[in-house]
Amino acid sequence: MNPAHVHLLLNHIPVIGIWFGIVIYLVALTRKPEWRALGLGVFVLMAVLTLPAYLSGEPAEELIRGLSGVSEATIEEHEAAALPALIAMLALGAVALAGLVRFRHAESWSRGYGWLVLALALIAGGLIGRTANLGAHIRHPEIRSTTPVTAPELSEPREHEERESR
Repeated sequence: MNPAHVHLLLNHIPVIGIWFGIVIYLVALTRKPEWRALGLGVFVLMAVLTLPAYLSGEPAEELIRGLSGVSEATIEEHEAAALPALIAMLALGAVALAGLVRFRHAESWSRGYGWLVLALALIAGGLIGRTANLGAHIRHPEIRSTTPVTAPELSEPREHEERESR
């Protein structure tokens, strides 16, 4: 397994996990307050798992730099987006951890704190999602374009085959 493979394996976890945590946390805020700690725990875990995803990026970059079809500008754009996403995820993780400690035995939580966590989670989720999308542009040309990639018409080969069989 090379550094690019490691980076690809690790970076999907916080990208998907943050949105899983947001769903849990929304349910906690609206219907099941007993899920608050679970949602906060997911945010803390995703913040921690963002670190190895971020740190594996540089070795992955060194490995793929210069490969055919890999744009240096696309790599740099992905790298520039990664630091704010990391900072947002770590801030969310710190606020979530503080809430877990502060409200561990509390019957009710501060409403302001709940909305602060949700706002941070949405910001972090947006930033990490954007970073992932920019990373996908590095090796997936089909998602770079705003025009859809079209497949060749199937009717043409069939018509050609029918003509040949006659």
